Amino acid sequence: MKVTPTSLPEVLLVEPDVFGDPRGFFLETWARERYAAIGIPCDFVQDNLSRSSRGVLRGMHLQNPFGQDKLVSVVSGEVFDVAVDLRVGSPRFGRWVGVTLSSENKHQLFIPAGFAHGFCVTSDDAIFAYKCSDRYHPETELGFIWNDPDVGIAWPLTGPVSLSKKDAAYPRLAEIPPDRLIRHAVT
Repeated sequence: MKVTPTSLPEVLLVEPDVFGDPRGFFLETWARERYAAIGIPCDFVQDNLSRSSRGVLRGMHLQNPFGQDKLVSVVSGEVFDVAVDLRVGSPRFGRWVGVTLSSENKHQLFIPAGFAHGFCVTSDDAIFAYKCSDRYHPETELGFIWNDPDVGIAWPLTGPVSLSKKDAAYPRLAEIPPDRLIRHAVT
């Protein structure tokens, strides 16, 4: 397994070992000890799947309190996956990183608590898998609008964007009171 820190070093790109032959392939998508050894020491408590069509954009979401570490991957199709550092006091606050995750490349992205998360579907459809370190707490969810010009995410969209009503109504990042966000732990 190969692990590469992204331009946001806490966000990790994981390339699992894939064992294939003419019959297909096998890969290990999670093993607590192996992932702890590469810097992902999580006790995941909830797994989620979503299916979306081309142009669907889900994000930008996080929870506070009850922040969630997430390990995400694509079971079918392709997405552009994004994490944004929203830890108040972080030297990278408001910076983003995006990677392509697909059923072909079989990559995973680890997104720690304190980072907003979102993705857009770039294939005809996609099935997206999330492992989460805490359950969903809708009363603590917050987010910011996907096309916030101050954040400047370069989404690879070629057609219309399909958003949920909730995602379309999110404010800009600058409008979120800092006390709603996670504080950066200086180490």
